Amino acid sequence: MAPGGLAPIPEAIPVSTDQKGTRILARTFFNQLRAAGYTPHQVIGIATELLELVTTDLREGDKAGAAQPTPESGPEWQQRA
Repeated sequence: MAPGGLAPIPEAIPVSTDQKGTRILARTFFNQLRAAGYTPHQVIGIATELLELVTTDLREGDKAGAAQPTPESGPEWQQRA
């Protein structure tokens, strides 16, 4: 077990992006937290922190996408006549 009593997630196992896989992953994570002694209120706190991390990541991704120069605006681009 990893620190905090949670089992590590093996890197070799592909992560499913379908709804059923997501539900199974969430249930497994929840069960591991509860088995490690986290209270329901602590689990809610963890879920809140996860949502905050995802929100921050999405916002930074939006900013990075908007800030990326197009090939035409880069310093090496020159318009040809």
